[in-house]
Amino acid sequence: MAVGNSKYLDADVVDEIKQLELVARGAVEGARIGAHRSRLRGLSTTFSHHRPYVPGDEVKHVDWRVYSRTNRYHVKLYEAETNFDANLLIDASASMRYGSDGMTKMEYAKHMAAALAFLVVEARDSAAIGVFDEVLRDYIPPRSSMAVLGDMVEILNKTEGNSRTNVGGILQSFASRIKRRGFVMLFSDLLDDEEGFIKGLNQLCFAGHNVVIFHILDHAELTFPFDGQVRFNGLEGEEAILTQPDRVRAAYLEELNKLITTYRRACDRSGADYVLVDTRRPVREVLVEYLNVRRVMSWGRI
Repeated sequence: MAVGNSKYLDADVVDEIKQLELVARGAVEGARIGAHRSRLRGLSTTFSHHRPYVPGDEVKHVDWRVYSRTNRYHVKLYEAETNFDANLLIDASASMRYGSDGMTKMEYAKHMAAALAFLVVEARDSAAIGVFDEVLRDYIPPRSSMAVLGDMVEILNKTEGNSRTNVGGILQSFASRIKRRGFVMLFSDLLDDEEGFIKGLNQLCFAGHNVVIFHILDHAELTFPFDGQVRFNGLEGEEAILTQPDRVRAAYLEELNKLITTYRRACDRSGADYVLVDTRRPVREVLVEYLNVRRVMSWGRI
């Protein structure tokens, strides 16, 4: 399946993951994406709240009384129809442009986000996407119609990394921005201030969101396979370094493992999912593995 001319919705990935589901854990407004089982009580005719009309909504659900007062279209939502909002946040900083094996970290993140957005919308839940570096550059609010995928694709097609990042600040501001508990999925190399990231992570988890951190690193970043004399150029304003990798490999890998351990433990403490992603692995393989693990971990908690 493709949306427009998108290269990000790979047919093989979509066909495999659409047989799976994204299961929620913890105190959220529904129990499972796609199943729409809600902790709210009432018949399907019990009114819950309004939301703005989006293309694809059935006209019969438009509240014409609200329209007569506001001159804006809103649709009625009922308690039994409560679903999830899944916000997908993509780090578009300059460091995400790195790729040693054909696909950059940013392109990998785009493929992952597009596939998960499809999974969410296919299950009739709402997907949103945000692209950020130092600030939130683009944001499409949550919608459940397939049309939202086309809008997402437009943003993904034009997104390029050209600045520093501010992962912690974005997560902290996002925690204040979204009011409805659901999913927040971050796609980033997390090359930023550790304390700021952990603070933002804790704020989102404390607010009751299901947070998923996809820590995306290039295979070369994970293994440091370089030899000889190499010049490393900073992608976010750092000075270039000329060195012999053999002399620094052990120290580099030790520091990297410390960083990964710090992030993994922070996620464990807050109840977030931490997924370390090696860009050499196929997107399909990573997503299938994660969705299956999450399903197993969620048994008995829904």
